[in-house]
Parts: sequence; structure tokens; C-alpha cells
Amino acid sequence: MRKLKITELNRMSVNEFKESHKMPLVVVLDDVRSLHNVGSVFRSSDAFRVESIYLCGITAVPPQPEIHKTALGAEDTVDWKYYQSAVEAVDNLKANGYKVFAIEQVEGSVMLDKLELDFTEKYAVVLGNEVKGVQQEVVDHCDGCIEIPQYGTKHSLNVSVTAGIIVWEFANRYFK
Repeated sequence: MRKLKITELNRMSVNEFKESHKMPLVVVLDDVRSLHNVGSVFRSSDAFRVESIYLCGITAVPPQPEIHKTALGAEDTVDWKYYQSAVEAVDNLKANGYKVFAIEQVEGSVMLDKLELDFTEKYAVVLGNEVKGVQQEVVDHCDGCIEIPQYGTKHSLNVSVTAGIIVWEFANRYFK
């Protein structure tokens, strides 16, 4: 096996990405503190052609060196908007026909592997603060909650890892 060179990967240009068809998924970050986590979510969202990222509350917005360090330019390719609150973002998404899920451990959550998706619909997923998760008020405004099955001793995953798993799962189903 020979490792491929970047020039052999045939990736889209920034302009081609901007013009390309996107997966009907918006990622909402609710009070995410770490700029590195924000950058990582941008990078995963670029990899799977997410429609947009909504940055809410204390979540930092580009341009920031710490975001760029992990986004590696994805902050320039993936569309994003800022909202004062995630509740405002969720309500806006729902008013525009999106089905909105918080990624959170709640009573009645749907395990990711059991989630049924219909891509005639548009979706949004809300990921929360590194310590407190998605705010209860935001959960209350969502259509439901998705939970990632976990089998170890820890009760949660890093928010950027969670985003990568969720976005990949949506993309895996959407692009098939």
C-alpha cells in the first residue's frame, strides 16, 4: 500500500464546495466552550457536506486562530450563522421545516442505531456544552432526542467526537 498524496485525493475546491449539493442537516452548537471543538465540528461538517452550522450563546465564531487550528479552513467552506440563544436557533429551524433533535441522554431518547430518517425531510441536531450538555430549555423546544449507545464507564463523549459520529451516521444514510 502507498499513502496517497493530497493532490491524488481529488477534493473539491472551496468554490466547488460552496456550489455543491449539501446534506439537509444543520449542526447547532449550544454554548460550546472550546474553540478547538468548534473547529473540529467545522472540519467534520465539511467532510460530510453539512448544510450549515449554527453557533449559539458563548460558542465562539470565526475567525479565530484556535478554531482554524482544528478546522484547517473548513470555517471558510461551511456556512454558519450566530444566534444569541440555541432556543432561538431551534425555533427558527422548526419554523423553516426542520426536524430538530438534541443529542442528549433523556427519558425516551432514540438510540442512534435505531433512528429512522426520511431524507425528504430536513434535519438539525443540537450538541451541547462540554460539561452541562444541551440546556433543558433547548431540549424542550426540540422534536426529540438522539442518544449514542455507549458501553464503557463514562457517561458522555467529547462534543466534537459526538458531532463526528452523528454527522457521519446521517451522511452514511443520506449519500447511499
